[in-house]
Amino acid sequence: MTTTTEFAGRTALITGAASGIGAAVAHWLDARGIERLILVDCDGPGLEALDLRASVRCVSGDVADEELWTEIEVSETCIDHALLNAGVADGCPIVSLEYADWRRIQSVNLDGMFLSLRTAMRLMTKSGNTVGRSAVLTSSVAGIKPVAMTAAYGSSKAAVAHLARIAAAEHAAHGIRINAVAPGRVDTPIWTKNTHFQQMVDDLGSREAALEKLAEDSTPLGRFASADEMAGQIGFLLSDAAWNVTGTVLVSDGGYSL
Repeated sequence: MTTTTEFAGRTALITGAASGIGAAVAHWLDARGIERLILVDCDGPGLEALDLRASVRCVSGDVADEELWTEIEVSETCIDHALLNAGVADGCPIVSLEYADWRRIQSVNLDGMFLSLRTAMRLMTKSGNTVGRSAVLTSSVAGIKPVAMTAAYGSSKAAVAHLARIAAAEHAAHGIRINAVAPGRVDTPIWTKNTHFQQMVDDLGSREAALEKLAEDSTPLGRFASADEMAGQIGFLLSDAAWNVTGTVLVSDGGYSL
């Protein structure tokens, strides 16, 4: 990975940072000179295991816990960038979906997104100079394209995409840019740790064969994206190179939504 100083002197907040896209973006920013990272995840050991050169604050906890965000808001001076990425997934028909499971997914994916976004915006506007500050919210192609068996997840991710656009409208006058990214299938634990994928691994004999089969069946470009590839796209949206881009939902799904 090329090392630059593009983000030198800046601070970024990342939720869902212990693995997958969140961890990849932490490494992407670290390679580009970010000075400080505030990393949030329920997986505390996973956060501690990240090998980063930047100054790092690890916060282990539930993104849907308002007290966690109150403490971060009080203890931090300001931030320049945010990737709000924490999320969980599950799938079943609406008629079989228990309300407790519906609420669990909404709590993390939407309540947690609201709380983290509110804190991020408050911290970005604490100081007078807000130009160049930016945030990206992780939505999903399931929030763009209706997909059976994803009522709770897809609904939460559709709301995240719209929340990003509303936030962009509210903060454009401050020079703060807010966008969302809507990934399709990405090689991350949210996909590879579910029981359906594990069964495919057993049936096909390897993890790689299961990924290839899923990609062939559902993605016109024929492969899963990697977390590092998604990090590059998110990094662009966070960077000054995207200074004229706000209120956008970048669909990165290998053609799945076509």
